[in-house]
Amino acid sequence: MDQYEISILETGETVPCSPGQSVLDGIVKLGSKGIPTGCRGGGCGVCKVEILSGTYARKPMSRAHVTAQDELDGKGLACCVVPTSNISLRVLGAMSRAITRARMAA
Repeated sequence: MDQYEISILETGETVPCSPGQSVLDGIVKLGSKGIPTGCRGGGCGVCKVEILSGTYARKPMSRAHVTAQDELDGKGLACCVVPTSNISLRVLGAMSRAITRARMAA
């Protein structure tokens, strides 16, 4: 597949994500100002998401921000989640505020 689609529940937007690319890289393509990208390495926790459907691989991420139970519940850090199919997600925390604010300003 050339790319997967990331559907964002809060905004109804869909963005492309190339195989091997993180969900955060896909979300940044929206071009919304103020989307926190943090460390991009799974340590800061600002890009927390909940995957609602689809399949994905996970890179290591800080247990301070994503517990084992969170992972079982489909939560992770967008910088460490790599889609292996089309996915839909809900954005949590600081990134949620930025995405919602950008949507309301549009």
